[in-house]
Amino acid sequence: MSAQGVLAATLVKPGQYELREYPLPEPRPGCVLVKMEMSGICGTDKHTFQGYVTQYGDRKLEFPIIQGHENVGTIEAIGGEGQYADFEGVALRVGDRVVVGANVSCGECYYCRHDFPYYCCEKTTDYGNNLSAKNPPHLFGGWSQYIYIVPGSFLVKVPDDLPSEVAVLTEIFAVSVGLDRAKQMSAFPNESFRFDDTVVVMGVGPLGMCFLMKARMLGAGTIIAVDLSEYRLDFAKRLGADYTIHAGKMSQKERLELVRSLTNGRGADMVVECAGVPQAVPEALEMLRVSGLLVEAGNFSDLGEVAISPHRHLCAKNARILSVGGEEPAAYGPSMRQMTRYMKQYPLREFVTHRYGLRDVDAAMAKAIDAESMKVVLEPWK
Repeated sequence: MSAQGVLAATLVKPGQYELREYPLPEPRPGCVLVKMEMSGICGTDKHTFQGYVTQYGDRKLEFPIIQGHENVGTIEAIGGEGQYADFEGVALRVGDRVVVGANVSCGECYYCRHDFPYYCCEKTTDYGNNLSAKNPPHLFGGWSQYIYIVPGSFLVKVPDDLPSEVAVLTEIFAVSVGLDRAKQMSAFPNESFRFDDTVVVMGVGPLGMCFLMKARMLGAGTIIAVDLSEYRLDFAKRLGADYTIHAGKMSQKERLELVRSLTNGRGADMVVECAGVPQAVPEALEMLRVSGLLVEAGNFSDLGEVAISPHRHLCAKNARILSVGGEEPAAYGPSMRQMTRYMKQYPLREFVTHRYGLRDVDAAMAKAIDAESMKVVLEPWK
């Protein structure tokens, strides 16, 4: 492989990108080089750009960073003897199209040895986040022409009939595994997520929209979408929302009253919080019925604290809270297969609303922050 230069949009500090050139590496044994096709901009990427650099507790990011953890590309080279299997055991070859697992666990700490999720790992590393570009071979994010896959990572082969603009949603769709966990939870007096339950999704950006779709797939009854964007609320209706609430046109009291009026005064059976702002959490708890379930999946960066009443919000309501720290590797393959099946029912090809090249990364980030967009992606070879 030639020692050509690789272009990457590099976040040198919050708010400042530089288009940098890095050497093209040969993958070492146990490593893979993937030629990037498409990488999505996630809510966490926006928060990092805006300066919220504490994630997963007290872990601080180290700049410079090549962002991008929602990645689709083709295998360029496999290190060592050229053998690599995807997470489901499928043998991979050069030229195969793959989705790159976003996170790498150490496999050695207490949490890894006791089968906790990756985000509990004491040394977890994340493509596009805490794998800094200052360390060779530098290419640890998808906003680059190539991404370097380190040992312990996982790849999943993309089905031939799943287009890349849908496959790029795999990581966020996999986060909706929180609803699968909800169905598995048991607590007095009823199951946590029952057939025909009323579900409120707060924040219907790409992540919230995936939860909305998943709730419909799993048999939800009335689904209520809440957002500040009329554009996104209209999209939510196309994905199965029965009612929409424009949070900018109704007070919190009015929003609560509407949810209760749609549930015979009880409140929602389940609220999924994907708004990505701490202030939404107390409101989500207020919307729940007694013994309802809050699925908290919206705050992966530390944006500050909010006041909770342990009596009113928790004990008196017998509230159950399922915190979703991320996705599970085993959810990637099923997520892609489900999206392949549901492309006829849902406008999945329309999720990607804007595409940019690396040189336009500032415009891409501005558009992603704009509420009048859905999924914004970077195409590194554009």
